[in-house]
Amino acid sequence: MNAAKRQVIFERLRQQNPHPTTELEYTTPFELLIAVLLSAQATDVSVNKATRLLYPAANTPQKIHALGVDGLIPYIQTIGLFRTKAKNVIETCRILMAEHNSEVPRQREALEALPGVGRKTANVVMNTAFGEPTIAVDTHIFRVSNRTGIAPGKNVDIVEQKLMKLVPAEFKQDAHHWLILHGRYTCIARKPKCWNCMIADLCEFKQKTPLPETV
Repeated sequence: MNAAKRQVIFERLRQQNPHPTTELEYTTPFELLIAVLLSAQATDVSVNKATRLLYPAANTPQKIHALGVDGLIPYIQTIGLFRTKAKNVIETCRILMAEHNSEVPRQREALEALPGVGRKTANVVMNTAFGEPTIAVDTHIFRVSNRTGIAPGKNVDIVEQKLMKLVPAEFKQDAHHWLILHGRYTCIARKPKCWNCMIADLCEFKQKTPLPETV
């Protein structure tokens, strides 16, 4: 895909959604960090249902740490891998209190040192909470980048590197959100809705899905 085509794709995505953001519900960087931690291999919908119960009761490192693993589990047990996530959240809260004055660090190395926080989670927090032009590559973004030809790659690290290199600077801050939403609702895994896609004429995916007869 050439640069001109990529430019138009992101111009259209911006026109459709000028101020995109995460679908996770949060009010502070700490709430976002915990929500992203909980969202691994889980839907944003399921995480939001849990945090709507959790955050009114405990939404700071001190308050969640005070719950302990056993006290946290009832709030998040509807989310996959909740036992492991509970342990990671409690330990993350301990580290934030002990090493970061209960604040979420802005630096990638410090974020990735927290239990359960990998590069993708760090990128989400840096981008959404602190306005850094990072691009977190999840399954949706990996699929869209490869299928459309925007930034093809064999693994998420290669796709991230290509996106950071190829996405025009003016779009980098919001590219993560545009691509994830496009993958979640239009460029879906099994039968992409090519017939209802605003970038279908620019996309380099050859086996485009035709308009369903029932539509």
